[in-house]
Amino acid sequence: MGWEVTDSDDSYGMVEGTGIMIGFGTVEGFLPAQWPDEACAKRVHLDLQGEDVDEAAESLRAIGASLPDSQPGAGHWRVLFDPDGQPLCLSPRPVAVP
Repeated sequence: MGWEVTDSDDSYGMVEGTGIMIGFGTVEGFLPAQWPDEACAKRVHLDLQGEDVDEAAESLRAIGASLPDSQPGAGHWRVLFDPDGQPLCLSPRPVAVP
């Protein structure tokens, strides 16, 4: 996302950008969500928008994300898993109308 990493150690990290701060921490006994099982609780779910969904997906895969077989938003958004198994979605940034 191009945001600044403002805090980072073995159990916690924080990024900041465009007036938003997001913190990430480890959870003892963590079990990842089972996508697309809706009965399994998610701890967090990010929906990220960008100019080029394919390029963003490849960049995330290069640093450890994976692409699940289930893609319910095919054609509009792309579901990926972070390295711990949490789902996140990528979608194209809406085109501004003058």
